[in-house]
Amino acid sequence: MNATHEKPLTWDEMFTPDAVRARYGGVNAALQQLSAAALEGKHKQAADFFMNQGITFTVYSDNEGIERIFPFDIIPRIITAKEWDHIEAGIKQRLKALNMFLHDVYHGQQIVKDGVVPASLIASCPHFLKEVTGIDVPHQIYVHIAGIDLIRGADGVFYVLEDNLRTPSGVSYMLENREVTKRIFPDLLAHNHVRMVNTYPTRLLNILSQLSPRQVDQPNVVLLTPGVYNSAYYEHTFLARTMGIPLVEGRDLVIDHQKVFMKTTSGLQPVDVIYRRIDDDFIDPLVFRPDSMLGVPGIMSAYRKGNVALVNAVGNGVADDKAVYAYVPAMIKYYLNEDAILPNIPTYRLEVEEERRHVFQHLSSMVVKQTNQSGGYGMVMGNKATELELNDLKVAVMQNPRNFIAQPIIQLSTVPCLIDGKLESRHIDLRPFALCGPSGIEIVPGGLTRVALRKGSLVVNSSQGGGSKDTWVVDIEE
Repeated sequence: MNATHEKPLTWDEMFTPDAVRARYGGVNAALQQLSAAALEGKHKQAADFFMNQGITFTVYSDNEGIERIFPFDIIPRIITAKEWDHIEAGIKQRLKALNMFLHDVYHGQQIVKDGVVPASLIASCPHFLKEVTGIDVPHQIYVHIAGIDLIRGADGVFYVLEDNLRTPSGVSYMLENREVTKRIFPDLLAHNHVRMVNTYPTRLLNILSQLSPRQVDQPNVVLLTPGVYNSAYYEHTFLARTMGIPLVEGRDLVIDHQKVFMKTTSGLQPVDVIYRRIDDDFIDPLVFRPDSMLGVPGIMSAYRKGNVALVNAVGNGVADDKAVYAYVPAMIKYYLNEDAILPNIPTYRLEVEEERRHVFQHLSSMVVKQTNQSGGYGMVMGNKATELELNDLKVAVMQNPRNFIAQPIIQLSTVPCLIDGKLESRHIDLRPFALCGPSGIEIVPGGLTRVALRKGSLVVNSSQGGGSKDTWVVDIEE
């Protein structure tokens, strides 16, 4: 099937203005041999796989949860080995600094005392938890699992869009995307020398086991889920199954003498490590929200005592606050004495009067985000908003300027997608998944490429109508 393309206004992952990029040579040749009907057949085959596997996510609207199949586009997103080396080095550098920042901010706060990060920024962050101040976590690792969102701008440069350091989701879709690609394009993966991603569950379990406070051959590791109504419940079940560990809810765990135990048919079994997919606020009703029915009463006492490892650490939200994000390059310089390998997007803190004035004067070219929202919620694209919406935004900002940041609208890179039987370009981002353990930082080669399936949209979140692609890292030079 022939793909038509015009000279791109953005960076296109598959095409230069004059040709197909070398990385896509094999894929393009395969596509040329397929009719529109054959492509549609593969698209249906992929959709059937996702349906049969129950690969879903939940969108919350009007207080109702709507379960949907995660949209998958069959044309892969391809990254060269050289690009991947750069991405990998940048993420490792960033996570080293962020881990050091989290230890510092919950201990001596030297970075604040030295004037690198404003004290008011930390004090006003809703996810800075005084309750965990002074807790020494195993190996001083706070971020064990990270999803660092990247975009590629029109200049071809990869930028960090945001850091997800609490309970990042999406890795199950990365792994399932690869499985469906194996089914619909079995020869393409081998012929293109695509690096494997299926070692992720093994790597994750290995790191979780290394964090055990007890020196035993086989520590007891569990995955703690909020339950079936959580939007990422499919992922919780997938990861527990692939790692071969119990999937538990708060009611399955009890605390006795500041130690954690799991209820089983044969009695209480000690728990050493908890990969928790429950937000900080809900994890212990004795310390945080007393109305939480999801957590485990007393678990923070066991955590503070060092009798259980919680993954990720409690309190990480202070490091992925969108206003704190603006200071990560300065953190890298402060802690590592290095320049950031992966640049930030220029970010304006709207509580700073001069920056706010600049943003208000250029709102039509800005995206304004709430500092502690995710999933594409609480975001206003200045070039798409009406005058009334922009005026309402200004009012909201003035009422609580700390709650907002702004960034210039960047045209995310594009890649062809199969839309209604034709190949059309759509905007994408990339979420690589990093694992941080006592032996270092590991990143599986690839990640979750999210796609803004709506024409012209820059919002890739699944909750906002986005989908995903298989992400290939290939040993091809360009």
